[in-house]
Amino acid sequence: MRHNDLVDDPLRIADEVADALADGRPVVALESTIIAHGMPHPRNVETAFALESLIRSGGAVPATVALVDGTLRVGLFDDDIEQLGSTDEVAKVSLRDVGAVLASGRLGATTVAATIFAAHRAGIRVFATGGIGGVHRGDDHDISADLTALGRFPVAVVCAGAKAVLDLPRTLEALETLGVPVLGWRTEAFPEFWTRGADLPVDARVDGADHAAAVLDTHWSAGLTTGAVLGVPIPTGHEADRAVIDAAITDGLAAAEVAGITGSDITPFLLAHIGDATGGASLDANVALVQENANVATEVAVALATTR
Repeated sequence: MRHNDLVDDPLRIADEVADALADGRPVVALESTIIAHGMPHPRNVETAFALESLIRSGGAVPATVALVDGTLRVGLFDDDIEQLGSTDEVAKVSLRDVGAVLASGRLGATTVAATIFAAHRAGIRVFATGGIGGVHRGDDHDISADLTALGRFPVAVVCAGAKAVLDLPRTLEALETLGVPVLGWRTEAFPEFWTRGADLPVDARVDGADHAAAVLDTHWSAGLTTGAVLGVPIPTGHEADRAVIDAAITDGLAAAEVAGITGSDITPFLLAHIGDATGGASLDANVALVQENANVATEVAVALATTR
C-alpha cells in the first residue's frame, strides 16, 4: 500500500493500482457503498469480487475505494471487502463526511461523490458504478453531492444513468448547468437505471470504446475540468417493467414520508422497498447493470490508456 508523499496525507493507493498508474496502464475505480449499503450479504460481497474479476479479465486493474483505519484506500484487500459487506454500522461517506470519518478511524463506504474525489486524487480517469445520485423528487434543493463532484473533478462515471427514484429531467438540467457532458453508450436516450430509457436525450451518442475515449480525451485536452457521465443501458434481458417500477417508486415515496425518512436515507430506503415490491427482481437487475457498466468502463479505460 503506497503512501502519498504529502505529510499526514491519508491517501493510500494499493501497490497493484499504483504500479498500473505509474506504467500508464488502465485502472477502473469502484465505489464501496454498493457493498455496505446497496445489497444484502452475501450478494454484496459476491458482486464486489465479480466486478473486480470482470475488470481484470478486460485488461484493467480494479481500484475499489473505501475508508479503512483512518486512511482513504484506493484499492482494497479481499479482507477489506469482506468486512465492508458483513459489518454493521459502516459509515456512508459522501464528500462532507470524509474528514470526520477519517478522523474517527471508522470503516466507511464511499458514495459516488467520494469515490470520484478519491479517483481523481489517485489519477484514475474512469469509474464504474450502478447509478448516480441527482435531484430528488419534489424538492429541487435536495441535490446529491454526486452532481457537484462531477462538476469539480475530471473523472468519467460509467453508470446506468441516474437512479430512477430521482427527478431525472431536473437531474439532467443540473448536469448541464455544471457543464458535465452526458454521453450515451450506443444510445440517444438517457438510461433510467432499471429501464433503458426512452424520453430524455443525452448530449452525445458514442458508438464504442474508442469513440468514448476520443470524446473524453478531447474534453479534458481542451482544458475543461469537469467529469463526464457515460450512460449505459441495462442489458435488454434484465430490463424491468416500467409500470411496475413506477408504481413501486410511488408507493415507496409515500412509505418514506409516513416513516419520516429524509435526506441521504431516502435512496437506500426506496431501493429496499422496490426490491421487496418486485420480489427481488430489482436486485438481480441491479447486479446485471453494474456488471455491464464495469465491462464498458474497462473497455473505455483501456482505450483511454492509448491516448496518453
